[in-house]
Amino acid sequence: MKMIYKRHLPHIQPPGAVIFITFRLLGSLPIGCIEQLKAQYRLLSNIIHQGGKDTTSAIRERGELLYRYDDALHFSNSGPHHLKNPVIARMICDIIHYHDRLLYDLFAYCVMSNHVHVLVQPKQIAEEEFVPLEKITHSIKSYSSGKANKILNRQGQFWEHESFDHYCRSEYEEKEISKYILNNPVKAGLLEHSAEWPWSYCASSNPA
Repeated sequence: MKMIYKRHLPHIQPPGAVIFITFRLLGSLPIGCIEQLKAQYRLLSNIIHQGGKDTTSAIRERGELLYRYDDALHFSNSGPHHLKNPVIARMICDIIHYHDRLLYDLFAYCVMSNHVHVLVQPKQIAEEEFVPLEKITHSIKSYSSGKANKILNRQGQFWEHESFDHYCRSEYEEKEISKYILNNPVKAGLLEHSAEWPWSYCASSNPA
């Protein structure tokens, strides 16, 4: 099992795993909130990487931590919500689709007002070697940040540098996370039916 540190957070990428990734706008959460989440995330990731009897519970807790992170983003009153702009939201959707089959196989995504969820399986590039998560997130975020800044007539950092991720342990978990991603706008109280949200996608027409 491979663990890479990007800036301050560990990112675990087992070969061939399907990965749930969440990235957000810069300043979309208070510093105190995000530092607490990061500390818990680092602790659980280290337990997972070391292995042992606590690994299974640590994997489960790390997945649950991402859901709490998502709740904080849904109801955050601080920071920007640039992704409400439909031109920017569409542009991000197009970029995610552009890299499908090139860097990853795309399972699902949802673009919210201040964050994005994607569920992908990185492409294999050699024996036991797959496209790194860092390359995937950088490819999406670097191009979209420049385009979004032009649309908004602004300068400076657009996305928070670090992303949170969780690898799926089964097909059942993949389906559950796909449903969770599609249901994000409903959970945030923006609409009643996930199919009404224009900035989401699932490779399966029925993730249930």
